[in-house]
Amino acid sequence: MRALNRLSVKGISAAKPGKYADGGGLWLIKRQDGGAQWVMRVTVNGRRREMGLGAYPAVGLADARKKAEEARAKARENVDPIIARVEQRQEEARNLYSLREVALETFEIRKPELKDNGEAGRWFSPLELHVLPKLGNMPITQITQVHIRDAFKPIWQTKADTARKAMNRLRLCFKHAVALGLPVDRLVVENAQVLLGKQAHKPKHIPALHWQEVPDFYASLEEGSVTHLALRFLILTGVRSGPLRHIHENQIEGDIWTVPGEAMKGRKNLTPDFRVPLSPEALSILDQARHFARDGFLFPSYRKGVISDQTMSSLMKRRSMEARPHGFRTSLRVWIAEATDAPHEVAEMMLAHQTGGKVVNAYRRTDFLEQRRVLAARWADYVTGGTGQVVLLRNSA
Repeated sequence: MRALNRLSVKGISAAKPGKYADGGGLWLIKRQDGGAQWVMRVTVNGRRREMGLGAYPAVGLADARKKAEEARAKARENVDPIIARVEQRQEEARNLYSLREVALETFEIRKPELKDNGEAGRWFSPLELHVLPKLGNMPITQITQVHIRDAFKPIWQTKADTARKAMNRLRLCFKHAVALGLPVDRLVVENAQVLLGKQAHKPKHIPALHWQEVPDFYASLEEGSVTHLALRFLILTGVRSGPLRHIHENQIEGDIWTVPGEAMKGRKNLTPDFRVPLSPEALSILDQARHFARDGFLFPSYRKGVISDQTMSSLMKRRSMEARPHGFRTSLRVWIAEATDAPHEVAEMMLAHQTGGKVVNAYRRTDFLEQRRVLAARWADYVTGGTGQVVLLRNSA
């Protein structure tokens, strides 16, 4: 009697319910309902293991014998074929991890670091709009630099800033994939950038009024409306429009406005609160704004919520101005550089910019509040028609 290949296709078809050995540990089990199942029995390290190889006739006799031999080969190497099969299926499943799945996981773990938990969508939108429609359903392990190059080609030069952001986000996705243990190419994003070449696009800076033109514009904001008051306050403080539009009564204490860290530009929870010294002129603006306050917000919109950035921009656009609200930060910074003797660190802190490395900032535990208070008062004096005299903040030798 043959030790292997005892069964035949004809014999299986005619067989009654029961167990039939093909040899070498391979068995066919026929059930009363007419169905049949292949079972493989092996011994690994003295332990008997029994694993299913599939249903008959979906798994034919030849396929069953092939699977049985693979299981015997594993057993001869003292490898449990059942465990090996589970690991193989897990590996196959991991290799089917799509870029979209990895991108969503990457976004999720970064949310605590983003403003408003990333609800504004600015972190994820470059991927969502320009990468995932083309590559999102592909297993990330199968994505090459050529795939990435082709996805970025339409925007690499025409939407350079957006492309740069999307590429940075994609790099983080591949870094996350590496952490998951997926067999991805660590340099695939860098290689794609090599294929795309350098961007010829030069970033456009937000247009700004020269500081010498600011007083006339400030004087023209005379209606006392929410929009006019907000723009005046923006000019006086040099803050970004986001914190300004959401300024709340409980953030004001005396002549100090404390902007919550989560409202500042940068990673949430990593950005400290920022104190803004308010000049008498700025405090006067807030007193006027309180007449319009709603739910504690000092610059509310006409219907609900707070005034929008577009509202302030539209006013300047209607006046045929190229400059935009954010540009007043530039106006202030250039005024400090050209009309004052403020140290670089103080000037940058006026705009909530960090200077120096981590070690320097760890030891320099000051926000230069008093020096900035002097600058804010002088700036207010200038934009309201004062002399704009030079401010000396350095210690004289």
